[in-house]
Amino acid sequence: MLAAVILSGGASRRMGSPKALISYQGASFLEHLLSVTRHPAIGVRRVVLGPDAVEISQQVKLAAGEIVINKDWEQGQLSSIQAAVRSLPAGTEGMLLCPVDHPLVSARLVNSLIVTFLETRAPIVLPMYEGRRGHPVIFSASVYEELLRAPLETGARAVVWAHKNGVQEVSTAEEGCVLNLNDPDAIVKLKNKRP
Repeated sequence: MLAAVILSGGASRRMGSPKALISYQGASFLEHLLSVTRHPAIGVRRVVLGPDAVEISQQVKLAAGEIVINKDWEQGQLSSIQAAVRSLPAGTEGMLLCPVDHPLVSARLVNSLIVTFLETRAPIVLPMYEGRRGHPVIFSASVYEELLRAPLETGARAVVWAHKNGVQEVSTAEEGCVLNLNDPDAIVKLKNKRP
């Protein structure tokens, strides 16, 4: 069983409003990620929230057990990853980590990542678009402790670097896996680019 973890614990300062609630093609970023991460292999779901927790949980239907409040959100994304890891029940084989500012991924890509993880049992599985690594990333339970000990300065990348020979890359034609939508300009560019 895998866990799906959606990271939405930041302050969205550059965006000016919670990124999780930005609407694109009829759904908010968070709603889209909740939708594409529904998969038979995923048995646990966690949404990590920070300063906008009340507003987000009022607008997006989440079960109480799915919400993780990161009180240390000011320490950055790694603190949200660590809060998620600590919240997981025993027995998860790994977690599919989805930053809310990388929402433009499909259920097909999520499935490809999961299939690759289940076939290879690699410590880390991630998408590759035109030579660039993207999101979401699957971290095996075997590296949870390393994520909990990772330095704040480098975050989860330190774990990826430590396992550089064990990373499984999944080639994809989905540019969305490398699009970081974290400010209004990025949203405007996206809307102008898409039909």
